[in-house]
Amino acid sequence: MFWSDLRYALRLMRRAPAFTVIAVLSLALGIGANTAIFSLFYTVMLHQLPVAHPEQLVELLYKDLNQPRSDGYRAWDEYENIRDHNHVFSAVTGVTFDNLAKARTEGGEPETVILENVLGNYFEVLGLKPAIGRLTTAEDVPASGDADVVVVSWDYWNRRLDRGQSALGKRIFVNGKPKTIIGVAPRNYTGPRVGNRTDLWIPYQREPVGMLARLKSSVPRRQAEAEINVLYQSWVGQNFASNRKLRERKVELEPAGAGLAQIRDLYGKSLVLLVAVAGFLLLLACINMATMLLARSAARQKEIAVRVGLGASRGQLVRQMLTESILLSGAGALVGVMLAYFATSVLVRIMASTPVYQRVEIQVKPDLNLLLFTTGITVFTGLLFGVAPAWYAFRYAPAVAMRQTGAAGDTWFWRLFGRGLVAAQVAISIFLVTGTVVFLSHLAKMRNFNLGFRSDHVLVVTVDPSGNAYKPEQLAARYRELLSRLQTIPGVRSASVSGCTPLEGCGSGSRYVNAEGHLEDPNQRQRPAISFVSPGYFETLGIALLAGHDFSLRDVGRQRVAIVSAAVARHFFPGENPIGRQVEIVHDPLPFPFGDEQPYEIIGLAGDVKPFELHDLPYPVIYFNIFQENHLNLNRFELGTSADPAAMAGAARRAIGDVLKTALVTKVTTLSEQIDSDIVPERLMATLSEFFGILGAALAGIGLYGLLAYSVARRTNEIGIRMALGAVTGDVIRLVLRDAIGMLCAGLVGGVFMVLWGRPLAARLVQDLKPESIVPLAIAGAAITAVALLASYLPARRAARVDPMVALRHE
Repeated sequence: MFWSDLRYALRLMRRAPAFTVIAVLSLALGIGANTAIFSLFYTVMLHQLPVAHPEQLVELLYKDLNQPRSDGYRAWDEYENIRDHNHVFSAVTGVTFDNLAKARTEGGEPETVILENVLGNYFEVLGLKPAIGRLTTAEDVPASGDADVVVVSWDYWNRRLDRGQSALGKRIFVNGKPKTIIGVAPRNYTGPRVGNRTDLWIPYQREPVGMLARLKSSVPRRQAEAEINVLYQSWVGQNFASNRKLRERKVELEPAGAGLAQIRDLYGKSLVLLVAVAGFLLLLACINMATMLLARSAARQKEIAVRVGLGASRGQLVRQMLTESILLSGAGALVGVMLAYFATSVLVRIMASTPVYQRVEIQVKPDLNLLLFTTGITVFTGLLFGVAPAWYAFRYAPAVAMRQTGAAGDTWFWRLFGRGLVAAQVAISIFLVTGTVVFLSHLAKMRNFNLGFRSDHVLVVTVDPSGNAYKPEQLAARYRELLSRLQTIPGVRSASVSGCTPLEGCGSGSRYVNAEGHLEDPNQRQRPAISFVSPGYFETLGIALLAGHDFSLRDVGRQRVAIVSAAVARHFFPGENPIGRQVEIVHDPLPFPFGDEQPYEIIGLAGDVKPFELHDLPYPVIYFNIFQENHLNLNRFELGTSADPAAMAGAARRAIGDVLKTALVTKVTTLSEQIDSDIVPERLMATLSEFFGILGAALAGIGLYGLLAYSVARRTNEIGIRMALGAVTGDVIRLVLRDAIGMLCAGLVGGVFMVLWGRPLAARLVQDLKPESIVPLAIAGAAITAVALLASYLPARRAARVDPMVALRHE
């Protein structure tokens, strides 16, 4: 019987190709969107690391008041305090991240790799076994802290070492230092961070250290978190009792079985919101299909009556209808999976456009969980939009159905039910389109923030000069020559070199400032961002010089000088002119020692910029002359252009190759692209909400058109009689549009309530989103109204063309 039902359903699909194509595409878009979003959500949020008992792993993070969580790098004595005195962990280890290194095999070419420095017990704590050789142990780390051994990833072994046993014992030069290969990590382990594929692991024993721990099986995470905070406060009290900021800091234990929290913190809320929106889109597709199938079921009353008259039971009728709906859902799922494949690749490319120091490379692969999700959503969808038509199918007695003509078979309940479905489609579409307008306007606002620097017409070329055998003074001469060459390129206004561009996160580490004439409260001590730049940097990036003057090449060999941002001046010299005053850069007895106190004379006051994130308030920045400080390993060349900056990339590469002959150009981008890389969650939300909004409006239009077209077809005899009795074209059009406007108004009211319900949730999930304005709702209402009226006009015009004689002859 099942095969008989299936063959009949296939014949129905073939006899109505237009219906089948619309149905399959509607479902494909709904199922495909959900599959793509779920695959990304699962990879980022749920996929477990291939380690022993991943549910026991936790990451120790810092949480400052009113600040996002940080990665929690710790001083070595803090690590030892937790390692030696806790009662909740069975093991504790450490690792440092964000290490880009240069590595080459003997006789090979250098390449940029991702390196993790790990404590000797790292692999033991994770419970990993080597593919070949052995993994690191505590004995591999000498007292100096610099080990001469390395573990390579399966991918690196396969790609660079030809996947041979002979790789063991070979040497790799990492940042110029030889390391001996002792083993290959398991094939399926690529590191603890989602979106990053580690190439090399080198054991070490020094600060700083990011901590991973394995909970004892009987200890709840919250209990462990309470004990670790007691240990942390004890350590702060012993070492930094007067530092209020450290005393107010908390330690959070984040489950690490699905990878470390960095990517989840960045994308988690956006992905949760997208999963919810994709669910609404699938519901909209299901309602659309239910409306279409309900209309088709009403048109098949006589067929159903004949089947009942020939002995079909109501159960058989329901099974036939559900078979047809699940078959349509299955066809939609097949097309949807193909669409999801391409959609996922687009989403991954958007997420991969993060800043270079994050190196996000999400790998979404077919997975049993993804297969189960797609299968489940297919069956659920088929049942959801098939129940109403199935129920409608068996409500007729054969004799009654055979006698019914025209619209007589439609009871008030089923007419109201069909109109309610269309009103629900309109409401969901209003919700989706409003979200589209909100997120697109939010993205535009982010791109047009007052950044304090010029984001357009700036080309950024990143160079790796490590292959040059120049002494510092020789490299300085080469850099000066290169800047002169870059400024002669047609279309280039100015050129500069710096350690990092705005938004790349120029760090402050543990450094703070002593300012002349300013006694700073130790609890309010400022740790400004430090940026090394060349003369011309402020002109190239359009950063305002509010007072004083720019750096000069003549500064080399003279009194050390600095330029401070307005935020520095407000903090240290409120209401005073900072020009001519002196500041010292001092290091805290925390990690990352900087050096001795260094006095600098302030020669310039620059406008505020956002050196870390667009969401941040302006941060204090102190600029130093890159040539005066000999920080020439820093390598961002900026070109201010009067035309398309991308057009200058080729000439810039040639100039760099002519002057720095052995240097590698590792990246060429524009400053506006760097800004886009800083707002990836916002771009992801805007791109997908735009797609969902357009699709939602289209599905609402299709649903309204389908119901009205069916209604016109069912009421052909009634319309013919009305026209025979004197009704004119305008009367018939108003008759049809009246029903459409009623459903539209009901949907608009429902959509308003959905938007009002969803706004607070969206504001909590998306940073800096303030959707109080009614403008997005008004735009969405106008757009959906236009789509609905267009969808209604076509059936109305068809109704007005009914020939009364043909209709009456049919009656």
